[in-house]
Amino acid sequence: EAKKEAAAAPKKDEAKAETKAEAPKKSESKAEVNVAPVATGERVTREVRLTSMRERIAERLKGSQNTAAMLTTFNEIDMTPMINLREKYKVQFAKKHGVKLGFMSPFAKACALALQDVPVVNASWGQGVIEYHDFVDISVAVSTPKGLVVPVLRDVQSMNLAQIEKKIEDFGTRAKDGKITIPEMTGGTFTISNGGTFGSWMGTPIINPPQSAILGMHAIKRKPWVVDDEIVVRDIMAVALTYDHRLIDGRDAVTFLVKVKNLIEDPARIILDLA
Repeated sequence: EAKKEAAAAPKKDEAKAETKAEAPKKSESKAEVNVAPVATGERVTREVRLTSMRERIAERLKGSQNTAAMLTTFNEIDMTPMINLREKYKVQFAKKHGVKLGFMSPFAKACALALQDVPVVNASWGQGVIEYHDFVDISVAVSTPKGLVVPVLRDVQSMNLAQIEKKIEDFGTRAKDGKITIPEMTGGTFTISNGGTFGSWMGTPIINPPQSAILGMHAIKRKPWVVDDEIVVRDIMAVALTYDHRLIDGRDAVTFLVKVKNLIEDPARIILDLA
């Protein structure tokens, strides 16, 4: 029996040795789990109830597409003179008026002058009539967390750049807080949308009924440009005018857009009212 116990003893030692040898495998297995977790592959779809604002936007935009005979004409504007003007006077402008000089105010003023020269672009559909307006009320598209709102600048033909900038700044601040009122978004004879603030290079905006046209501004790009028969680098913005072809002929639409282009490329023309 003693011999049998002696013979069995090495087997116990061998078993302990095997157990010790297997121990590292547990740590290796644990490390593998930490490095490469098993993916569940679960995909989730969330449903969020439409807000009344989003439903209203959808109804108006689709209604515009279903009603108007929309056509878009394009052009490019050399923004270099306007950029130089802003750089030269931006400090003095902000100091005197308490607001920054942007690009929206020159465009709004240029559109107001051009609309007075081409009044059909400022017109709208009525009940069996065409309504021509002797004032220019420009809707400006403002993006908010809840959607797009279009408050109206009233009587832009009588406003200066500082007044326009102050009103736009006020709209932007109150729009973020949801404090734009319905009367402030009612009316408007023309709309300006600036997709360039989000980097858009080109787009075809949709008319805001019962208006007959909308101007789309876009991002400014540095491009080779011919000036006095020489190729130079200039700051160029693509612009788009979508109009209702039932009311506005192509000639009038193009004439309007070229007038806006001329005013922006030579800002002195805005001061002199030379659309």
